[in-house]
Amino acid sequence: MQPTAPAKLPRPRIAALILIQCGVVMGMALIAWGVLGEGTAVSVLTGGLVAAVPSAFFAWRAFRYQGAGQARHIVKSFYHAEAGKFGLTAALFTLVFVAVPPSNPAFFFGAYVVTLLVQWLGPWLLRRPSRIQSRG
Repeated sequence: MQPTAPAKLPRPRIAALILIQCGVVMGMALIAWGVLGEGTAVSVLTGGLVAAVPSAFFAWRAFRYQGAGQARHIVKSFYHAEAGKFGLTAALFTLVFVAVPPSNPAFFFGAYVVTLLVQWLGPWLLRRPSRIQSRG
């Protein structure tokens, strides 16, 4: 009897998700710039970046380890990544409202929410096609 190989879990497609988030932010900012002007585009861009930058930080910190032997490091890295993401989000909100107050807060928060929705829907959007085998 041959020993079975350990199961290989597919790695999350984090880079693709971050690229989609940044693409959505840039797309929203370009549309806002073309339709509503530069001030609104800056509000949209900063709102989207306040959501996307902490997400990228979380991905960078949380997914450094892999495998069952690294379970303790994986759990610790997720806690540190979430704490860092929270702190970075608070710092970016503060920085934006102190240094570059949005000319249109509704578009700032709208872009923030849309960018978070892309993050939440990302795994569904990036799902791999299932390989359904028919029984004969």
